[in-house]
Amino acid sequence: MNAVEFRIDRRSGVATYLQIVQQVQQALRLGILVEGDRLPTAAQVAATTKVNPNTTLKAYRELEREGLVEPRPGLGTFVSRSLARPESAADSDALLREELRTWMEKARTQGLTREDVQALLNAVVAERYPAAEDAGASGR
Repeated sequence: MNAVEFRIDRRSGVATYLQIVQQVQQALRLGILVEGDRLPTAAQVAATTKVNPNTTLKAYRELEREGLVEPRPGLGTFVSRSLARPESAADSDALLREELRTWMEKARTQGLTREDVQALLNAVVAERYPAAEDAGASGR
C-alpha cells in the first residue's frame, strides 16, 4: 500500500479541500497511489495537518464524484481508478522529468525564486493547454 502525506499551504489562496483533491490527483498521475490503495482517514489527516476532518471528507466526496475513490463503510476510502499513464509512457516521463530538473536547476542558479518558477510554469501551461482543451481532456 502506498501512502500519501498531505501538505497544506494556508497562504496559497486555494481552498484546503481543493489542495487535498489536487494532491490525490497528482499522486494518482505519478503512480504514487494506485487502484486499491487506502487513503488516510479524516482523523489521520487532521492529526498530521491540523485540518478539520470535515474538510478532508469534503475532498474525498469530490474525488468520489470524479470516480477516483470509493468509500467502503467501516474500512475507509480506497482508490478506484488511476490517472497514471501506461507503462510505455514511463520512459518518456522519466526523460521529461530529468529535463525539467535540469531547467529548474538553471532557473535556481539564475536567482529565480520558487514563486518565480511557479509563475513561469503556470504561464506556459496556460499558453500550451488552454482551458477549453483541459475541459475536453478531463471529460467535463
